[in-house]
This record gives sequence, structure tokens and C-alpha cells, in this order.
Amino acid sequence: MLSCVADSLYWINRYVERAENISRFLEVSEAMALDCPPGSAEPWLPLVDANGDRQRFDESYPLGSPRDVVGFLLLDRNNPNSVVSCIANARENARQIRDVITTEMWEQLNDLYWNVQDGEALWQEPDQEQLRSIRRGCQLFYGITDVTLSRDQAWLFSQLGRLIERADKTSRILDVKYFLLLPTPTEVGGVLDELQWISLLRTAGAYQMYRQSVQQAITPVSVARFLLLDPIFPRSVRFCLQEINATLERIHAGPHAGPPDDLECLRGQLLAQWSFVRIDAVIERGLHEAVDQLQSDLNKLHELIHRRYFTTTDFGSIPTDPSCALS
Repeated sequence: MLSCVADSLYWINRYVERAENISRFLEVSEAMALDCPPGSAEPWLPLVDANGDRQRFDESYPLGSPRDVVGFLLLDRNNPNSVVSCIANARENARQIRDVITTEMWEQLNDLYWNVQDGEALWQEPDQEQLRSIRRGCQLFYGITDVTLSRDQAWLFSQLGRLIERADKTSRILDVKYFLLLPTPTEVGGVLDELQWISLLRTAGAYQMYRQSVQQAITPVSVARFLLLDPIFPRSVRFCLQEINATLERIHAGPHAGPPDDLECLRGQLLAQWSFVRIDAVIERGLHEAVDQLQSDLNKLHELIHRRYFTTTDFGSIPTDPSCALS
């Protein structure tokens, strides 16, 4: 496969996954805000932290109101991580490789792009319906990809981008809710209002599966265990790392002689680290510090994947170089 095509497939799915996650974060926060004092920033500002954009947000929106947060994460075209920017970037990547993806994939992504343009009917709907429509549009793209794309290297790079983005966002939203919202670090592991923990699970799309799996009162420890270490929930960090490892093995096309390289070492170490650990040990060492290290490891994993398989030099940018080297 041409490496710039693999790059586009990887980023199409990262961008769509990012847009779907942010729209779900906002959708849950809209509902949670109904139970907070009017104008409270409590359900909102942590979303900016979860996306790693606090400095950019503070510079652009010094008042930091709830409406500012929604506008920044949903509509701000100067924010490269806003929903509309992610959808636009995904569509542009898809436009450049239309001969590789299926017609149905292109049509869904193109429809989603035009539906979020200024003045479209979507923006006349209530806020919750706007966010639900965007989330479902992204999920429909996943479904169309799953049933129309052959399980070749195009599929593998698509999966890889989606899984890395998903692990990143699950760990970030857990870190924000578990650490940043607590008054002091000494209270980590204490009892928070159950509504916050329900909102965290819903933000991660995990509430119903958590209830089926845990079947006991919601506690911070059990929520952290489920989102980080559950082996079968598709948004848990451990599940994503399992699938990332399996996907990279298939891309690498089997065992090779000689010692493992940096990419093989890191993916294996990450999987082992998060598969053979208990949540009590993670919390004892510091959950915030563990998630911080995970974020650093995921960034390094992305860089190693980029170095081995892709040709563009600006991580996350839309490929523009018409000359594509062979991977």
C-alpha cells in the first residue's frame, strides 16, 4: 500500500473517532448541566482539559462560559480539534483517496460534512438533537466501513487510527473526572456524587455495559477498573491496546528474525503493562501519573507508527504531497 494512502486512512478514522467522542462528551454535559446551578462551568471546562486544548481555549475565550466551551469544541474552525474541523479534515483525507475507500464510506462522510456547515437544518434543532445527530453520523460511518471495506491493509490502518484515538480519549476523560474535578489530590478514591460517576460512564459510552459487568454500587475504583482494564469492553484502554497490538502484528505480516524494534517493543510492553496489573496498584502509585504516562506512551506509539509507515512530516495534518513513497 502507498504510505500516504495508509496515512490518510489512519487519520480519517482518528478524526471521525475524535468528532464522535467530543459530540458525546458535549451531549452528556448538556444533560448534566440541567442538575447544576445556572451558568456553572463544572460540567464544561473539564471537557477542554480532556482534549488537551486548555491554553488555546483560554487565549480565545477568556471568560470561559459554558457557551464558549460548546462553541470552541463544536463549531470553532480555528480549533483543529473541534467537531466541525475534525469532520472537515476527515472528508479532505477521504477526498484524496476516493479510489481506495468505498463509495458508501465517501457518501456518508460527505453527507456528514455538509450537514454541519453553517446554515444547515441541523443547527435549527435543539442542542441535544444536534449532538446526537453528529454522533450517530460518525457511528454510521463506522458501520458502513465495517460492512463495505475488505479486511486488507486499508482496513487495518483504518482500525489502527480508530483504536489509538479511542484509547487516548477514554484515558483523558477518566483522568479529568477522577483527578481534576476532585478538590484535593488526597481525596482521590473518595466518594463523589453518583451523578458525576454516571456522567463519566455515559461520556465514555460505558454506562450500560458497566452496569451489566459490575452489578454493584458505583465506586470510583470500579469505574476506573472498568474503563482502564476491562478486557472485553470496546472502549476500555486494555481492549484498545489488545486490538492495536493484533492490528500491528497483521500489518507487520508475521514474525521476523532478529530482535524486536522500538515499535514492537513498545506495543508489547504497553499491552503487558495494562493487561497484568490490578487497579489497586495503579491507584496506589497514582492514577493521574499512570494515565499521564499512558498518554506519553500513546504519543510515542503514534510517532513510531508514523515513522515506519507514513511519509508526511506534520503529525495530524492533511496529506498534501502528491508524491507517495511505497511503505
